[in-house]
Amino acid sequence: MKIKTKLRLGFGFLFIIVLSFGLIALFFLNELSDKSKVILKDNYKSLKYVSAMRNIADENTFPLSAEKAKTFEQNLKNEGQNITENGERIAYQKLEFAYQKLQKTANNVELKDMRSALQNIEEVNMKAIYDKNEMANATSSRANLYISIAAMVGFLILFTFIVNFPGFVADPLAEFSQAIKQISKKNYKQRLHFNNHDEFTELADSFNGMVVKLNEWENSNLSKIKSEKSRIEAIIAQMQDAIIGLNEKDEVLFLNHLAAKLMNLDEEKIIGQNVTELMKKNELLKRIIKPETEDKTLKIYADEKESYFLLENREIIIPNYETPEDKTLFESSKSAGSVYVLKNITQFKELDEAKTNFIATVSHELKTPLASIKMSLKLLNDERIGNMNEEQIQLLTHIKEDSDRLLKITGELLDLSQVETGNLKLTFAIAKPEDIVNYAVDAVKFQAEQKSIKLELNCDSNLPNVNADIQKTAWVLVNFLSNALRYSSEKSTVKIDVFQKDKFIQFSVQDFGKGIDEKYQKRLFERYFQVPTDGQNKSGSGLGLAISKDFIEAEDGKIWVISAIGEGSKFCFTLPVV
Repeated sequence: MKIKTKLRLGFGFLFIIVLSFGLIALFFLNELSDKSKVILKDNYKSLKYVSAMRNIADENTFPLSAEKAKTFEQNLKNEGQNITENGERIAYQKLEFAYQKLQKTANNVELKDMRSALQNIEEVNMKAIYDKNEMANATSSRANLYISIAAMVGFLILFTFIVNFPGFVADPLAEFSQAIKQISKKNYKQRLHFNNHDEFTELADSFNGMVVKLNEWENSNLSKIKSEKSRIEAIIAQMQDAIIGLNEKDEVLFLNHLAAKLMNLDEEKIIGQNVTELMKKNELLKRIIKPETEDKTLKIYADEKESYFLLENREIIIPNYETPEDKTLFESSKSAGSVYVLKNITQFKELDEAKTNFIATVSHELKTPLASIKMSLKLLNDERIGNMNEEQIQLLTHIKEDSDRLLKITGELLDLSQVETGNLKLTFAIAKPEDIVNYAVDAVKFQAEQKSIKLELNCDSNLPNVNADIQKTAWVLVNFLSNALRYSSEKSTVKIDVFQKDKFIQFSVQDFGKGIDEKYQKRLFERYFQVPTDGQNKSGSGLGLAISKDFIEAEDGKIWVISAIGEGSKFCFTLPVV
């Protein structure tokens, strides 16, 4: 039987029950109404007629006047037409006979008989009213009984229907819900069996077919997943980098032999353990999982020497198939864990140190012959040794410029080697910002005068002091000013601004030259990077701005550039106030 048919039969049965109860109640109400109407229609009128005739007899003497007689006779006639009870007709005949005699001859005997006849009629109707009232009460009690019985039977039937009928729909739905929950837990052995030959049976058959297909799909994919898992495990084991993986519960999912060797862990025992507990016993693992600094380079004693490893962390993101319904539009993926990789960069670190040491050694060795060249140039320029012609003076000038440039480059290389080897030493002192900027301006004043460039200094008064390395900070400003003078045209202006901004003192040098293309600005502070020139300006070593950045950041400051083609460039840095 179809569900629609069951629902129609059920609700039709309820309709019949309600209709039957209503008909029973209506029948007894009509019966009570009829009884009440009989009492009011017949006996009440007789009592009314009797009362009217008695009042006339009591208030007047016989024979009656024409008007009173007419009224009395009208009531007497009405009573004669309203005889409904046993004995009422005899009493009426006595009343009529006595009235006629009284109208002819007033006699106390006839008056007494008339009053007796009125009383008999009244008693007969009163008794009838009482009997009919008792009959109505009996009918009412019977109606109450039958209606109560009908109501009780209807209530029992409806209660049984309410309790049992929803089960026809609710029970199969509950079984479906439970089966779907089992399927969500990948229990593909779940089956549904209904023998009602309705829509639920058809739906159960479709559900069972779907489960069979899912089970086949799961089994077919399981072998692929196992194969892929074995392949990935083989790749991880053969990797030359140390690798460790965690799941979303921070449990160790995998690690290769190299990682276990570095952290002195047992590969077989550690799988599945919580990394939080392992970190309490393994300091290196703690440094990998929760590094205390932003430096990704780790120095580890391995292979009987100090080795360097670069830490990389990747979070595993997978589609979120268990997202609650109210967050479906906001979450489509979730974290399934993390992978930590330690790349061995010892060889590159050693090469980098060798490069740094070589540069430092060469730079240091170059300073001695360069100093001798400068001394020789100074002696050649002394007139006491002899006069030189104009061509010789010009050659000496070029030699002096090139030697100064070489000396500057060697100094920058030495500073760079100190930064790279971690041997950069700063001499902090409390200083006034105006003293630092004045020192830098004095250093480049001669160079500015040669190109007729005006140095415009705007320095706020009463600036707070800064805690900085005065020489290195002034060196940065000199580097900014030298670059500005190099790329500024003759008879132009270079602006130097010094002012307080929040809890920092900001220094800036602005020129009005050609400016720097935006694509080069992000690399300006990289080592050895040089902006391509048109050949009119001599290019430096590409180290000045990189070293300036190291100096300023070592003093807890920030450095940046603002530039646009055709508008010039503005180099800035800040230092915290004391």
